[in-house]
Amino acid sequence: MTSTTPIRWGILGPGSIAQAFAGGAAASRTGKLVAIGARNPAKPGLAESFPGARILDGYDALLADPDIDAVYISIPHPGHAQWAIRAAEAGKHVLCEKPLALTAFEADAMIHAARKAGTFLGEAFMYRLHPQTLKLVELIGSGVIGDVRMIKSSFGFAMPGFMPEHRLYANDLAGGGILDVGGYPVSMVRLIAGAAAGLPFAEPDKVVGAAHLGQSGVDEWASALLHFPGGIIAEVSCSISLNQDNVLRIFGTRGRIEVPDFWFAGGNRDVGLGQIDVIGSDGARETISVNEKRHVYSFEVDAAGEAILAGRQEFAWPGMGWADSLGTLRVLDRWRAAAGLEYGIEKAPRRTNTISGRPLRSGGTAIGKRTVPGLSKPASVVALGFEDFRTFSSGSILLDAFFEAGGNLFDTGYVYGGGYTEALLGEWLKNRGVRAQSVVIAKGAHSPLCYPDVIGKQLAQSLDRLQTDHVDVYFMHRDNPDVPVGEFVDAMDREVKAGRIRGPFGGSNWTMERMDEAIAYAERTGKQKPGALSNNFSLAEMLEPIWAGCVTSSSDEWKAWLRSRQMPNFAWSSQGRGFFTDRAGRDRHDNEELVRVWYSERNFGRRDRAIDLAARLGKSPIHIALAYVLNQPFPSIPLIGPRTLGELDDSLRALDITLSPADLEWLDGGSLRAA
Repeated sequence: MTSTTPIRWGILGPGSIAQAFAGGAAASRTGKLVAIGARNPAKPGLAESFPGARILDGYDALLADPDIDAVYISIPHPGHAQWAIRAAEAGKHVLCEKPLALTAFEADAMIHAARKAGTFLGEAFMYRLHPQTLKLVELIGSGVIGDVRMIKSSFGFAMPGFMPEHRLYANDLAGGGILDVGGYPVSMVRLIAGAAAGLPFAEPDKVVGAAHLGQSGVDEWASALLHFPGGIIAEVSCSISLNQDNVLRIFGTRGRIEVPDFWFAGGNRDVGLGQIDVIGSDGARETISVNEKRHVYSFEVDAAGEAILAGRQEFAWPGMGWADSLGTLRVLDRWRAAAGLEYGIEKAPRRTNTISGRPLRSGGTAIGKRTVPGLSKPASVVALGFEDFRTFSSGSILLDAFFEAGGNLFDTGYVYGGGYTEALLGEWLKNRGVRAQSVVIAKGAHSPLCYPDVIGKQLAQSLDRLQTDHVDVYFMHRDNPDVPVGEFVDAMDREVKAGRIRGPFGGSNWTMERMDEAIAYAERTGKQKPGALSNNFSLAEMLEPIWAGCVTSSSDEWKAWLRSRQMPNFAWSSQGRGFFTDRAGRDRHDNEELVRVWYSERNFGRRDRAIDLAARLGKSPIHIALAYVLNQPFPSIPLIGPRTLGELDDSLRALDITLSPADLEWLDGGSLRAA
């Protein structure tokens, strides 16, 4: 493509919004509509609605067409992530109708696919590219109404009545107002709050939402309050069964701004002249019009085209870039959670495929496997922790990606997420049918309930949540030195004999003295010996416990003990919780935890050497930190906790680093390393 060659667009899903986009493409400077992908290519009226475009049989045909550069996705919301990811894999640029995805987690997966493919991905909030938006931002920045204090924004309309067959009322199509039109006022107030602070957009620090869920379980009208740092409060509302005035109102210390029918610039899907009313504190009104007569959808077509031609992967501001789209969706996620709105298609029984719409694949080799003493099957060299997810649809994205890369070791705990982490893993293992291939770590008896009789009771609940009859590795989450160690060994040994623990057990955050005492007791009494540990271990030594009762095994004495015992250690916080990133530094003291837990000159020396080695290997210091844990002369299995697919891929970059004993000693500071 060159600057004089139009972007050849294909439309995936020929609905009414697609016809508006087609009009915009026809009026654009950079684009040309060449094809339509339709599930029913014989549907009457397609040729007339999209004159000059080839009608292709299905979405796959559109993505396979070599004469298409970019795809506009206008199918119902649940298909956005699947087809945007497949389009990126096919090398197609993507402009996707709002909402970009059902959740921020899905959107992140779409962004990840585009980033890897080197393709453009943009969210089609048409209003953001209309000149009226830039004019509004300029007015806010000029201080014409003083300091912004409150914003009120709505997008609501009333359908003729409850129509169960219509996508707006269909639970299976993620209907309702929040996802269909709620993103407009949310994205707008984030834009205005940002403009007031001199930023492209702002993120609220508080979100409180409510909604009325109708008979099909979708939100028919809903409202939310957003509070932004600096004190700006925004009221947003949306509806599909209630007419609202849809006037944007911005209140400042010296007046207010009102914009009627902002979303179409005061017009319709063809033309919106754009009108902004500025009302002073004395009531004087000034009406400003951008008097724009171009097709309202031509602006987003050209903004996408200009980005593609320039080699950019996201919209330039004031279009919605990736961080902006993610921020809006995070607010919608919180709004939906507050309203109790989760669609049936997001739950485990309906989420049987990966985010790309394909069945889960096994046999991946990006994550290798190793033999761990006491385990009957090989385990991946890293274990996945996933405490941050609270829905199946969000957590399954990361679980699927980890498994498809070759990972099969999963870290859970009785107290994690109030039990939801175990329940999520249990749903996923059953849904994907991979329990037999997986190695499950369970933890129980966290303080203050750290007693022998708690172990069996909590394990029974864990197994119920995990939907399995056994775990493969078990750790007591804390130790209670007031209880004789033999009582704990007896309790865990009973679970082994009952078949509910079928691998090694041991302690998380146990001292070496208690481990030695427990092993000696088991040897005397013929019980199964504790065969694994889960203590903090990293290149940086933990100076103070991160949380009460935590134990590090990174000292010289501990490393000698682990090596002599050949004790498997499942290491948590194996990458120093940000110490090996730019969040830390000798001149950085803004993060209390980093300073308190990791800051010492010896640790900074280790960090310096990790930075040096990373530069020579073309890696990042955090990769060196993870490789340090992986290459220990005893079984060392790091627990990693990526929150996104990008973070997971980044962690895997450490797996091909081989460190010799001399490298390990040099990183630790014991001797010089040859260049």
